[in-house]
Amino acid sequence: MNRRDFLKKSSFVAAAGVLASQGIILGRAQDNQTYTMVSFLSGIDYWKDAFRGMQDAAAFLGVEATYTGTPDYDLTAEVRVLEETIAQQPAGILLTVMQADGLQPTIDSAIDVGIPLVTFDADSPMSKRYAFLGTGNYYAGKIAARYIGPLVQAGKAAVITVPSQNNLGQRTAGFIDTLAAEFPDVVSGDQFIVDNQNTSEGAATGLSALLQAEPDIKGVFSTNASAAVGSAQALREAGLSDQVHHIGFDYDEGTLDLIDRGELGATLAQGTWQMGFWGMLNLYMVANSKILSVSDWKAAGISPLPPNVDTGVVVINKDNSKYWRAAQ
Repeated sequence: MNRRDFLKKSSFVAAAGVLASQGIILGRAQDNQTYTMVSFLSGIDYWKDAFRGMQDAAAFLGVEATYTGTPDYDLTAEVRVLEETIAQQPAGILLTVMQADGLQPTIDSAIDVGIPLVTFDADSPMSKRYAFLGTGNYYAGKIAARYIGPLVQAGKAAVITVPSQNNLGQRTAGFIDTLAAEFPDVVSGDQFIVDNQNTSEGAATGLSALLQAEPDIKGVFSTNASAAVGSAQALREAGLSDQVHHIGFDYDEGTLDLIDRGELGATLAQGTWQMGFWGMLNLYMVANSKILSVSDWKAAGISPLPPNVDTGVVVINKDNSKYWRAAQ
């Protein structure tokens, strides 16, 4: 055992001792229990925090967590990887779904052969999956509106988004509906929506044009990470970074830098660690027959887990951004 592994093991043992002294007992190591996370676009940073949460839960339970996926945005490839994972007979699978209908038959096959499967971040709601853990996107839009509304008070608010993308559409709807209901002096709507086509360049160009056409824009909600970067650029180039209130969505080092420089007021962080941690616990509880809601949930024909879990969003701003840097 090298020094790094020894220190890691020693830290875990010490933590276990502290928890035990408080009446919290860690799961004992389970022989041959490996749980697998499967994603598409497997190389992007977004999934790292979710897998970190899964690993933390696995360490707590004394089991192993592994990660696999396809590097491509390719439905056929994700189906193939999921099929290969099922063939390896893991104790459970935590899956993010590229396309709901396309993954449904393979998800159902995992359940049919007795492998617990939980989805996270993106769902296949008509499949047999036991639970979905992810962001309530409409509610996330409400949180964005409640950030922008008190700051703008009166004026117009733009939304930089991809209207054809369902989750982003839900965020937009939550934002616009909440402004109308709770901040009627802040005007938003279809005429103030910019399609950034999932690129920062599209956001920068689109918002620049809107600012020229609508000089009374006082607030901006960027519903995805690339939109936030491009919108911040447009506001900076127009000399409006300190005059137009701007909230983004998701975070990375670049987004945190914008917040620390005052070029982005805040961003909404999804509970990706929560998805991984609680997703792992859900799988473990099913795989180890710990679900005791009824005497036999299979015979009763019910799901063993809550079917939908909103893992929430939190507001990152200049006051707390350092804590997200420390977690990465």
